[in-house]
Amino acid sequence: MSKGIYLQSKPDAWRGRKKIGFAASAAAVLLAASSGAFAQGVSQAPIASGQAPQAAATAASTPLSLARAIEFALEGNPEVAAAMRQLEATEGQVLQGSARPNPELAYSLEDARSKTRTQSWQLNLPVELGGKRAARTKAAEKSREQAQAQLIELKATVRANVAAAYFDVLTARERLALATDSTALAKSSTDTVAKRVAAGKVSPVEETKARVAEAGIRVELAQAASEQRNALSRLFALMGRTDVPYIVLEGTAETLPPVPNLAELQALISSSPAVVLARVEVDRRKALTDLEQSKRVPDVTVSVGMQRSNETQRNVLLFGVSVPLPVFDRNQGNLLEALKLEDKARDELQGAIVRLHSEVAQARERLSTIAAEVQSLQQEVLPGAKSAYDAATIGFENGKFNFLEVLDAQRTYFTAKSQYLKALGEAHRAAAEVDRLLGGPSDPRLIATQN
Repeated sequence: MSKGIYLQSKPDAWRGRKKIGFAASAAAVLLAASSGAFAQGVSQAPIASGQAPQAAATAASTPLSLARAIEFALEGNPEVAAAMRQLEATEGQVLQGSARPNPELAYSLEDARSKTRTQSWQLNLPVELGGKRAARTKAAEKSREQAQAQLIELKATVRANVAAAYFDVLTARERLALATDSTALAKSSTDTVAKRVAAGKVSPVEETKARVAEAGIRVELAQAASEQRNALSRLFALMGRTDVPYIVLEGTAETLPPVPNLAELQALISSSPAVVLARVEVDRRKALTDLEQSKRVPDVTVSVGMQRSNETQRNVLLFGVSVPLPVFDRNQGNLLEALKLEDKARDELQGAIVRLHSEVAQARERLSTIAAEVQSLQQEVLPGAKSAYDAATIGFENGKFNFLEVLDAQRTYFTAKSQYLKALGEAHRAAAEVDRLLGGPSDPRLIATQN
């Protein structure tokens, strides 16, 4: 199974040859979009306090790779930081679990009269029996392992979410480029129709239709720019940032992850974060059961002291042993609860395994289906729609087709391209879902999150 994907830029197949009559207007609109609406929405992001303008400009022009974005997220995500604090807090449980019970110093006074007064000093030392201290320490260690497993699961989720958000940005970038090209072509078509109307070759109604179509495409351009800004905002929110220090991302959304074999994925389920966490919970519940079992054995308190009698002027050595009698309370209720919770944890482990088998199979099937859709769109639908659009454009320039025919061909092509970009985004999200389900702590072995 492939260890990952490679994010290497490559030219889009659909950005091909432009006709000479459209080249100048397309370049002008593309330059205006890249320096205008896109720059206003993204590159003018707020600079973090204390960051020099030159450093911010350098960061904004530096391409951000997927691996670097994941690294930033694992370092700066607030949820990951909180989970790490939880893990650190469990160290206190282990420390407290290994502590021995404190001794007790007692003092007593008999008779208020000085001549017959008797005073006693006594040291009481509790002695734990039944392996309570060892059981308590083991239970605390299992709680620490649980916190570690939760942190690993959270990191896998964050890594998958960052991968999905990263490719959402790349897909939004392609949609913005598509809308920019569409706007340029619409503007060129409107100008051509206006010249024909001025020359008296076509009806003024054709120019009105062209301008209405151009206005609609400009709305789509504004929506595409807004979608890209929102995608960048979501990506950097996962990284724990309120600003957008990077506006250039490496790679292209057209680089699809491979479809893995289902048997290979199912073999990884036993080491997936969710199953490991459920298995650790079973071990923790077993340790808590052992702890409650040890509490059935009563502890012994050994007492050593001295008694001083003023009447006899003598010191008397005191020694005693006290043992609770487990007549009524034998910790039977807590032990029963621990046993049932242990059984519950085992049932949840089995349920997690069954659920993961189903979810992994569904995510893999979704990835396979979408990959086939992308391939069909890329090899069959898009070339045909592009060829029909180019033919309609040439015919329109030569006066063989009217503007409505060109507009229909243009809409067909850009609709197919939009469907293609949507399928790309769905494919990357399905791959990220597989990674979330099966991703490990130090071996991110899966599909969409490595470059």
